[in-house]
Amino acid sequence: MTTTLNASTHPLSDALLHRAKAVIPNAMYGHQDARGLWPGAPQFVSRTSGSRIWDADGHEYIDLLCSWGPIIHGYQHPRIEEAVNRQRQICDTANGPSEHFVTLAEKLVEVVEHADWAMFAKNGSDVTTLCLTIARAHTGRAIILVEEGTYHGALPWCNPDQTGVLPSDRAGLAYYTYNDLASVEKLVAEHSGDIAGIIVAPFRHDPAGSDLELADPAFAQGLRRICDENGAVLIVDEVRTGFRMSFGGSWEQYGVRPDLSSWSKAIGNGYPIAAVLGAEALRDAAGSFFVTGTFWFSAVPMVAALTSIALLEESDGVAHMFARGDQLVSGLREQATSYSLPVNVTGPATMPYLSFAGEPDHQFTLAWTAECAARGVFVHPKHNWFMSTALSEADVDAVLVATDAAFAEVAKRYF
Repeated sequence: MTTTLNASTHPLSDALLHRAKAVIPNAMYGHQDARGLWPGAPQFVSRTSGSRIWDADGHEYIDLLCSWGPIIHGYQHPRIEEAVNRQRQICDTANGPSEHFVTLAEKLVEVVEHADWAMFAKNGSDVTTLCLTIARAHTGRAIILVEEGTYHGALPWCNPDQTGVLPSDRAGLAYYTYNDLASVEKLVAEHSGDIAGIIVAPFRHDPAGSDLELADPAFAQGLRRICDENGAVLIVDEVRTGFRMSFGGSWEQYGVRPDLSSWSKAIGNGYPIAAVLGAEALRDAAGSFFVTGTFWFSAVPMVAALTSIALLEESDGVAHMFARGDQLVSGLREQATSYSLPVNVTGPATMPYLSFAGEPDHQFTLAWTAECAARGVFVHPKHNWFMSTALSEADVDAVLVATDAAFAEVAKRYF
């Protein structure tokens, strides 16, 4: 499965990119732009199945990016595809939602402890923004505290790229430091009486490809206390973490229940759906204003979500992903040590990230991911990876064979 990947080995992908330049600004945009990967990375994917993807030129990879997180049971899972194909023949997008709209809300309320109600949308940005609106409607206040650097979506209020963004788009936001309660308390004092809420990710991640940072339980509990003391709304952004850090809410392990949470990615195994889950006290505020989206009520993604959640329950899917993640992370650390490489592996085992300590501009990580890709393993140099229930023990063994060879090449070339 070893292939030297460079521009010359991707003629079909290169041809598609050339065509795209004529009709798409910059030929590609956002997180899908392969120019953020290793040099010569393929831009286009032609086929997916289980734990594998194939690029437009037919190169096969064991996929540890999982379409940036949505694929939690592997691509084209037979049971999910059977359910959605059956629903597609009956009804998808219509003048009103199907019965699955209610059934999925009931299911999410059942499995997520802090949830008393649900609202649906399509993307992570939809639901993080909706959470902020609900918090402001509930409190009648303006200020939302946001962690500096964490990614909450691509809309003007949260996009890390501020090109074309007005200062007014970020009005009502104040920024704290993750795992630093003192920075939060300072902002509360500065904006006394006007804090509508605090939005926080279950672990720290930013778009710059820095190491991940797990939440200190005392920090999570402190945010809950601060919100309670100030009548503010605690919002946990589960878009990236939902159903991968735990089967319910990610901070319930710390004894912390948010007032609102935003979910997307893994809910529908690749079908577009997002949700806001909320506590009873926020119900009236959530229903007090007009919000909608033409495709927010489609039945097919809801059936996919119901089937995906059922599969997680039946197979203890989160435990499976942690087992494969632990296998991968321990193997990576042992390999790096064997080559005396200064490697950091951070984040939850189900969403790990690897970097080289002290490297200039991700130089070593980019080289390492390129070597992995040349051996049939797709990992990202600047973004956390994702485990799926489709990854077998043998898959991870095969990944570790490739990563070991990649470490050997980087050690020989740079160290």
